[in-house]
Amino acid sequence: MSDYLLSVILGIVEGLTEFLPVSSTAHLRLAEALLKVPLSSGYWKMYSIVIQLGAILVLPVYFRKHMVKLFSTFPEGENRDCSVLTHPLSLVIIAFVVTAGPSYLLQKVIGKNLESLFVMGASLLIGGIVMWVVDAMKAPWEKAGPGADGSPIHTWKMDDIHGGQAVWIGLCQILSAVFPGTSRSMATIAAGQLAGMSRAAALEFSFFLSMPTMALATLYTLYKSISGKEGNPIGVADLTSHQWVILAIGFGVSFIVAYAAVAWFMNWVRKRGFAPFAVYRIVVGIAVLAWAAGWLGH
Repeated sequence: MSDYLLSVILGIVEGLTEFLPVSSTAHLRLAEALLKVPLSSGYWKMYSIVIQLGAILVLPVYFRKHMVKLFSTFPEGENRDCSVLTHPLSLVIIAFVVTAGPSYLLQKVIGKNLESLFVMGASLLIGGIVMWVVDAMKAPWEKAGPGADGSPIHTWKMDDIHGGQAVWIGLCQILSAVFPGTSRSMATIAAGQLAGMSRAAALEFSFFLSMPTMALATLYTLYKSISGKEGNPIGVADLTSHQWVILAIGFGVSFIVAYAAVAWFMNWVRKRGFAPFAVYRIVVGIAVLAWAAGWLGH
């Protein structure tokens, strides 16, 4: 397979799975294993980081109008009922900080789990079951809509989130860092639903939280590799023109596919929920566990 086609395929995988609750990390690792990408190579490690940055860039572009509104109303909020600590932007940062500290301290555990098919498969399977159960519990109230008597959903818009919900979501996001296959979006969406948020509100807060979380985590990993602080440092100065083209293709494909995936996903969730993604996770999780056990071959 040519490097150009390989770059297109990996860019599609990254773009499709980065924001869907199916774990882009697990899918990219599986794709790289199936396509026999040499992960010991510093170049291909950098490639994985670059295409993730392409996907991350989608969010500030897609949510640019909402971001402008939030920044323009900081700190009092659109309804002038917020403070510096309770504004939605502040709560995104609070949730990020809650995640960042423990995740930084658990780097060694995270590094080991990234190579484990058993961890990925179990995380996909368990996460799928959790997502299915949580969404099924909330589905009747989603259909009833705001104002229904006895509804456990009391936050229908991301802008109405409160501090306790933000801290809880930040804590649950740690699971996705420690256990690849969990999916950052799955952990934060399910956490939001359990904390009384609607599907749409939980999904949008998940997207906003992913901006600082993914950008800083990805840039930090890139910095460590470039500065030679990892086992396979990246020699950027030694890249050939061919390698730069491969990076550009992966970055562009990842951005385009991720933008389409985010737009589609936002529309889908408002109408249908997360059950199909939960079923997909369960099926893939079982398949990965079978592969890891040697039942499907390597």
